[in-house]
Amino acid sequence: MKQPANKKPLSWVRLFLLVPVVGWVLMFIVLPHLQLLWLSFHDVLNPDQGMYFGNYSDFFAERIYWAVFLRTALYSIATTLLTLIIVYPVAYYLAKIIRGTRRLFLILFLLLPFWVSELIRTYSWMAILREKGVLNWLLLKTGVLSHPVEFLYNDYAILLGLTYGGLLFMLLPVYSSLVKLDDNLIEAAYDLGASKWNVFWKVILPNTLPGVTSGSIMVFMLTLGNYSIPTLMGGKNSMYFTEIIYNYFMVAWDWNKGSAFGFLLLLLSSFLVWLGLKLTKQKLSEVID
Repeated sequence: MKQPANKKPLSWVRLFLLVPVVGWVLMFIVLPHLQLLWLSFHDVLNPDQGMYFGNYSDFFAERIYWAVFLRTALYSIATTLLTLIIVYPVAYYLAKIIRGTRRLFLILFLLLPFWVSELIRTYSWMAILREKGVLNWLLLKTGVLSHPVEFLYNDYAILLGLTYGGLLFMLLPVYSSLVKLDDNLIEAAYDLGASKWNVFWKVILPNTLPGVTSGSIMVFMLTLGNYSIPTLMGGKNSMYFTEIIYNYFMVAWDWNKGSAFGFLLLLLSSFLVWLGLKLTKQKLSEVID
C-alpha cells in the first residue's frame, strides 16, 4: 500500500514551523540561563580561577539568607491558599450557576483589571492603603476611625498585593476544570442523599483537583519570584528573597552571586512544587492536561 503523497511535504512543513519556536526558546530561555549558570560557578573577583562554589556556599552559611527564603516561601504558600479560597466560590458560580451573556459579562469584568500592568495595579493599591488614601478617608468619614492608620508598608499589605496579583492565574484553571465537570455527577450525589459538604469533598473537589493544582503551581511560582509588590508595598523589615537577588545584580553588581541565588530559588521552588504534587498524589502531566 502506497503512503500518502503529502506525508513527506507535511513533515517538512512541521519542521519549518518548529524552527522559530525552538529558536525562540534557545535564544531567550536556554542560552541566558546557561550564561547565568556559568556565572554562578565563578568568582566575581577572580573570574579566571575556574569552578567556584563560594556563591552557593554563602547561601547555606549565612542564616539571614535561609530566614528570608523561608519567609518568602511561607508567604507564597499563604498567598496560594488565600487565592484558592477566594477564587473557588467565584469559579463555581461562573461555571455552574449562571449561563449565557451574564457569564461572559462577569468573566470580562474579572479580566478587565488585569489588562493593566502589574506595576499600575500595585500603585493603585498603594493609593488605596496609604495614610491619606481612599480607605482611610472612607473609614474616617464613617466614624470607624478617629485618626488615619497606615495600612501600607507592612506584611499584611504584601500579602494583600500578592493575593490580588494571583487571582487571575488561579481563576482560569479552576474555572476550566469546573466547566468540564459533568453536572450529572453532582445531581447523582444529591439523589443518593449526600449533603452539600459531602458533594463538595467527594465529588466536586476530587474532579477539579488538576485545575486547583495547576492554578496553585502558577500562583506559587509567580508569587515566589515576585519583586515589585514586596518592594513597593512592604516595609523596611519586610525583606523578600527576590530583593536580595536584585541587590546583588543591580546594587552590588555581583552578577555571579545573584545568578547563584536565582538558581537556588528555582531549585528550591521546584522542590516545593514536586513535594506538593507528591502530597496530592498527582502527576505533572495530569496537571498540565
